[in-house]
Amino acid sequence: MSSTEGNFMSLHFAARSENESFARVTVAAFVSQLDPTMDEITDLKTVVSEAVTNSIIHGYDGNPEGVVIISASIEDDTVTLIIEDKGRGIEDLELAKQPLYTSKPELERSGMGFTIMENFMDEFDVVSEVGGGTSIRMKKRIVSKKALYN
Repeated sequence: MSSTEGNFMSLHFAARSENESFARVTVAAFVSQLDPTMDEITDLKTVVSEAVTNSIIHGYDGNPEGVVIISASIEDDTVTLIIEDKGRGIEDLELAKQPLYTSKPELERSGMGFTIMENFMDEFDVVSEVGGGTSIRMKKRIVSKKALYN
């Protein structure tokens, strides 16, 4: 059994935009034990940023009393991320997944969050319930720098 097998962490924080960078850095630090490449770290930070920002802006409508929950686990060379909120949920998930769609055009949102998450990760799934929140589950296999140079 490797030192990372079965490792996990959980993070709960207030749905405040200033916590988004904290969430990104925390997940990156946790995944660093797999010795990821800079590109892999950048991809993971980006998807965490997108998911957390969606929870804050769309899930809780900017209400800082909401809570965002991140769970991360490592099994062999694969990291699983679950980012969830208990906010308003998504009425039309298929529409929300469409590139360039945004429910908040007045905030100059690009509408590319789900597309970015789906493209940067190996697996991507969203479950949402109106009035019950949204959960995003993503997986990515990490090809360590050691493996690249051996």
